[in-house]
Amino acid sequence: MENYGYTKTENVQNQQSNVPYRSEKKIPAALLGILVGWLALNKFYLGYTKEGIIQLVLNVVTLGAASIIPFIEGILYLFMSDKQFDDTYVYGKKGWL
Repeated sequence: MENYGYTKTENVQNQQSNVPYRSEKKIPAALLGILVGWLALNKFYLGYTKEGIIQLVLNVVTLGAASIIPFIEGILYLFMSDKQFDDTYVYGKKGWL
């Protein structure tokens, strides 16, 4: 049946809702935490300046032993869903585990 110039917006909306949610910051933050967590780059990347400075100071005071914290955080980031990651760390602004 012809629609004579009218378009169905239902199909357009349904096609857009079928696209899975993707986080832009999840993978980079996880890799920064795992690979260079001793520099607290994952905290600075997510916008947590105060927590990043605290992490740097902890790493200096403990001679690098505190770098296990961002390593564990990076692994947790990878196993979270993209939506949960954004809700918790990007929009919810939860600085620590």
